[in-house]
Amino acid sequence: MIKESINFSEAGKFEETRFEKIHNVIFESSHEASILVAQEIANIIQRKEELNEPCVLGLATGSSPIKVYEELVRLHKEEGLSFANVVTFNLDEYYPMDRNNIQSYYHFMHEHLFNHVDILAENINIPNGKIKSEDLQQYCIDYEMKIKAYGGLDFQLLGIGRTGHIGFNEPGSHVNSGTRSITLDHLTRQDAASSFLGIDNVPRKAITMGIGTVKNAKRIVLLGWGISKAGIIKQTIEGEISSRVPATYLQEHKNTTFVLDIEASSELTRVKTPWLVKSVVWTEELKLKAVAWLSELTKKPFLKLTDKDYNDNGMSSLLTEEGTAYDLNIKMFNKMQQTITGWPGGKPNADDTYRPERATPERKRIIIFSPHPDDDVISMGGTFDRLVEQGHDVHIAYQTSGNIAVSNEEALKFAEISKALNANSNESKDIINFLKTKKENDIDSLEVRKLKGLIRRSESLAATRYLGVPDSNVNFLDLPFYETGTVKKNNLGEADIQIMCDIIERVKPHQIYAAGDLADPHGTHKVCLDSLFEALKRLKHNSFMNDCWVWLYRGAWHEWESYQIEMAVPMSPDQVLKKRHAIFYHQSQKDGVMFQGDDSREFWVRVEDRNRLTAEKYHALGLADYSAIEAFKRYHF
Repeated sequence: MIKESINFSEAGKFEETRFEKIHNVIFESSHEASILVAQEIANIIQRKEELNEPCVLGLATGSSPIKVYEELVRLHKEEGLSFANVVTFNLDEYYPMDRNNIQSYYHFMHEHLFNHVDILAENINIPNGKIKSEDLQQYCIDYEMKIKAYGGLDFQLLGIGRTGHIGFNEPGSHVNSGTRSITLDHLTRQDAASSFLGIDNVPRKAITMGIGTVKNAKRIVLLGWGISKAGIIKQTIEGEISSRVPATYLQEHKNTTFVLDIEASSELTRVKTPWLVKSVVWTEELKLKAVAWLSELTKKPFLKLTDKDYNDNGMSSLLTEEGTAYDLNIKMFNKMQQTITGWPGGKPNADDTYRPERATPERKRIIIFSPHPDDDVISMGGTFDRLVEQGHDVHIAYQTSGNIAVSNEEALKFAEISKALNANSNESKDIINFLKTKKENDIDSLEVRKLKGLIRRSESLAATRYLGVPDSNVNFLDLPFYETGTVKKNNLGEADIQIMCDIIERVKPHQIYAAGDLADPHGTHKVCLDSLFEALKRLKHNSFMNDCWVWLYRGAWHEWESYQIEMAVPMSPDQVLKKRHAIFYHQSQKDGVMFQGDDSREFWVRVEDRNRLTAEKYHALGLADYSAIEAFKRYHF
């Protein structure tokens, strides 16, 4: 019934270099990896069932294990996997926290797993976030003893926080720590802020299993997804054991596997600089990556790198293949030089052999997909401006309403203006009454969501008009997956994909721009990108798609690495200011925006810094000195 899981028999061993100290497996996508982890859990459940023994699982919450739980539910419903012999112990819970609060881990686990399988209610153990403070210490001891009474955990599923915490074992946690209460690190609270609609609403304390409890599990699998986890994954796998990074204690556990997607693994030495680990096949992409890395390491521009620089830094095999540093440097310099263009839609009547974009047709039909109603100007406002100024037929497609990112205070302001203009408006009165009496767990009413969506629409139209796009070319797709009224969204559905297909078929674009940044703190960018990829898959056999190129930009969190950039669009100081003004039209997203991630700066500040730093990186490689650069990578479908 259950497929065999991936061969994790090498757990306890790891890649044979001086760098890695924990076994890890890298997958193309978190979805594929999650299915295989779920299969391993299912196999353990079945083996224990055959022995007529309980299967004791330690379970995690957060975004990382959601797909694992979805697959376990599918295995139960479609392939008969029973949870009747399963006993679960959750890692942690916020404190204080009522179990009926939608942010509680009790609610999370029942929503994603327990309500959909045949586990016995008495076999579910989740820390009680409402236990009285005077009873808390004894409660934690009893929780620990109950795990031991079952013989310990057969399997422990983990995620990892950017502080290196597992469970809520924050920096400073002791290797032998047991279940206890703990004060949350500020960074941990920042990461949770989007779910709680602001950091002020995130509890300051939690109850967590200890490092010692986790390490006593017979088998441990840690899930790591996304570029935001890449730095801490590297520290955990390659760094020294330290209480400053609690996850490093897992180096001492001999049956642990880290399951990673490509982005989460991107800082590992064998991924980022594989030539330092083993012999490599020097592809053109890898050559550029290596030379750019060497240039940054030595703080020398491409054309000043020497044979000695290559030999001293583990790259002698590249020189053997290429001949001399001189020849290689010029080759790589030209590659980077050819990414720079002031004509993102292609330069008319020009030789486009070495340009990022085609010269023809001179006037292109273009769709800029924006996951939220401000990503277009935040991420590529300068390029947007160039495309319009150079006469292209630019269409904007805002994929979601962005209503959840409008604060209640902002909505109340507009509702009160509406009421003042129309004193007889019952709808305005209802909205004002709802917002003034709204409680912590209340989901916005349809009227409030509509108002918040209209606020985002009006801001978007103000910005697109400022940049010269006619209203008829501005599309508000309102993809249904987003419209839940809560931070948690639905899965991508058929209706979402069809909406994407419809606009592409209608415009028949020569260029598509889309957000390739998956590091946004609430996951909407990924779903929006998946919707585009699925639409492209369905439409690629249409003749008009043969002339369509897709360019991916990144948002306010991370930029493409210099070696990944395939089109770099410079901005003058005047264009930087124009981009800033376009961002300013999104007034509801200024001054304490709700979803900032771990960066307290406003979006316009951080994106200007990012564009400036990209330009400085190009200049440091020996290229022209620009005020700012927006960067793109082509997606081939």
